[in-house]
This record gives sequence, C-alpha cells and structure tokens, in this order.
Amino acid sequence: MNIVITGSSGYVGSLLIDALVEKGHSVTAVDMAPLPQQIDTRVSRSIQADTTNPGDWQDEVRKADAVVNLTGKNIFSRWTKKTKKLIYDSRILTTGNVVDALSDSKPVSLISTSAAGYYGDCGDEILDESKDAGDDFLARVCVDWEKEAFKARTKNARVVCTRFGVVLGPNGGALSKMIPAYRMFVGGPLGSGQQWFPWVQIEDLVNAIRFIIDTDEIEGPVNLCSPNPVRNNEFSKTLANVLNRPAFFRVPAFMLRLAAGELGDLLLNSQRAVPSRLVSSGYSFKYPGLSEALEASV
Repeated sequence: MNIVITGSSGYVGSLLIDALVEKGHSVTAVDMAPLPQQIDTRVSRSIQADTTNPGDWQDEVRKADAVVNLTGKNIFSRWTKKTKKLIYDSRILTTGNVVDALSDSKPVSLISTSAAGYYGDCGDEILDESKDAGDDFLARVCVDWEKEAFKARTKNARVVCTRFGVVLGPNGGALSKMIPAYRMFVGGPLGSGQQWFPWVQIEDLVNAIRFIIDTDEIEGPVNLCSPNPVRNNEFSKTLANVLNRPAFFRVPAFMLRLAAGELGDLLLNSQRAVPSRLVSSGYSFKYPGLSEALEASV
C-alpha cells in the first residue's frame, strides 16, 4: 500500500513509519522538519514542506492509498495569541490542503489526528465517540479539525478521526516532560487530582493506526486511548511507584493556571474517554493497564 504521512518527523510519525515499512508498505514522509537520518533511509520518499500551504507535496497525496495526517504544532507551551493561531492553523490549514489533494478517482483512506480534548471538561462522565464536543479552545480546534477531515467524504474517501489520549512511551511523548520532575522528587498530582486522565501507550497507538488502515469497516471518530483511563491521582502514584520516587508534590490549581495560563486549565480538565469503536471492531490492547504501560515506557 502507498501511504503518505504528514507530520512524519514527530514522535508518533517516526515510530509509525518503522511499523508500516516493516509490514511492507511504501511510505512517503512529509514534514517541515527533516526526518532523523535513521528513519529517512527507510521511507520511499521524504519531502520537506510547509503543509499549511499548497505545494508540490500534494502530488504524493493524490497518488496515495492512505494518508495519515499527524501535523500539528505542539500544544505544550504557554498559549499566547500567536501560539494559539499556530496551533489552530497548523491543524486546520494542513488538513484542508490534504483533503483538497485527495484523488477523486480512486479509493483512499484518510486517518486524521484529533484529540480527547474534543470533549472538553466532562467530570466523571464516560466518553465514547457519540458524546458532544466541549467549548474550550482545544475542543473548538478539534471540532474544526475534524470538520475539515470529514470534507473528504465528498470524494468518497473513508475518513477516521483518531482522538488521541496522552501518549506514553520511551524517549518522547508526555513522559519526557513528566519524568524529570519525579526523578528530582518534585512530581505529583495536578490540582485536586480527581480529574480523569485518558492515556495510550505508544505501541498501542501505532498498532491501532495500522489496524485502522487495514480495517475498512472503521469510519468516523475513534477514541485512541486505553480502555482504562485513570484519575490524575492514580496516574501520579503509579508513575512514582514505577520510578521508585514519591508523589507528594501536589501542584495547586491556582499555581498551575498562574504558570501556564489557559494551558493550565486544559491540564485540569477531566476526560474519561474510552475506545468503544476500536474495541468493538476487534482491536486488542497490548497495554490496557497503566502500570504495565509505564513499565514499558520509562
């Protein structure tokens, strides 16, 4: 299968390339940043391009059997007006350009990233893919992001919007930000710690994307997270145990908001998301439990 990955140089993209190439797929990587050398040698073609703008890179999309759209500016920085525009434009403009480039004359699958942040702050409510969107900044980004992707249905494309949980894995992902604090004995819960924390181990995320590519029956929004979300208190305690460190340094909500601004509110949101469509389609998680997932990720 000829597969194009936009946003290919990031943590998920690099590992997904390896997984797809190992399965015999031809992969074209598209990103503004260059691929790491060890990954670049494995792809069929590597293209550096700003995907928020139309360009020659779209020729590869037209030839694709499947496109995995991972492009998006990292959200983990203080949300200034300029940063919020970059977060929004990197996702919505790229996705629009991908859809514009899709072939009208051949079957194609578009697997486009979204996030569990789609749901906003939902307390203890269990969130399957049928639940409504929230109304904060990230939720509105996700709504518009998915709306752009679903426009590909007018070209008879199969569209799947994967709503990522927090990605856990070695040498990258969320843990690269968390572990240093725990190793320095200043790790702990955020705010009350009662907020639900949707997570996914990187091997499951990559394997689930491969599963979605291969399973034509899957369409629409898909929560790509573990079937066992945990509260932030439990996540902090489990990570501390795995690292053999304490987790007594609780970050008060007001301090988090003071330090991180609007991003601080996002970190306090509660999303008890579950992967109903993925599980009902037959996907089996390698790491359904947090302790095992963290052991494989640190």
